Amino acid sequence: MDSRLSLTELLVAVLAVWRGTHLLWGEDGPFELLFRLRKRAGAGYFGQLLDCFYCLSLCLAFPVAWLMGSSWFERLLLWFGFSGGAILLERVTVTRLPPAPEWSETPPQPNQRAD
Repeated sequence: MDSRLSLTELLVAVLAVWRGTHLLWGEDGPFELLFRLRKRAGAGYFGQLLDCFYCLSLCLAFPVAWLMGSSWFERLLLWFGFSGGAILLERVTVTRLPPAPEWSETPPQPNQRAD
């Protein structure tokens, strides 16, 4: 049996891991359900997990890799690959504003004469 995955299957799996991770990590959800879930998780293990995109993507990529892979080695590669793909998508899609300009006025220094 050929266990090779098509490009479409790989792309859909990476998108699914990214979407699930982003949903749990950074969105409020309908009626703020996901916000309340993160708040209820608190500062414990699950709270820290939901605060870390990288960690959460590993947790969500694992079952996807397990279902799509056919051997231990393939599942391990898919696990890290799906998580890495989700992380790359997150980095590419994050809109960052340029840093705010900093203004500092330094008083003019009097000319110093060299004697």
